[in-house]
Amino acid sequence: MRELAPDTPVCCAYLELSTPDLPSAVEALLQDGVEAITVWPMFLGTGRHAREDLPRLMEQLRARHARVRFTLRPAIAEHPDVLQAMACAALEPGAP
Repeated sequence: MRELAPDTPVCCAYLELSTPDLPSAVEALLQDGVEAITVWPMFLGTGRHAREDLPRLMEQLRARHARVRFTLRPAIAEHPDVLQAMACAALEPGAP
């Protein structure tokens, strides 16, 4: 993403087991002057994190930072281009 859009602030965040967590990543972006944040979960499915944990956390962030425009995208695996790429990789001859 940084190579494709070097002027766009990008930050990875995690829900558990790694850092930074999402609130910390949001704080870092806000310190850089960001006014709108899009969260795009890099999940290959829509499990509990995507259905429950992340929407609840987004509500908390929206309440804490009312002036920031937050957008929550669906899990990345639901994007048609990602589905197409996964299907092509799975059909590739000699794929494991």
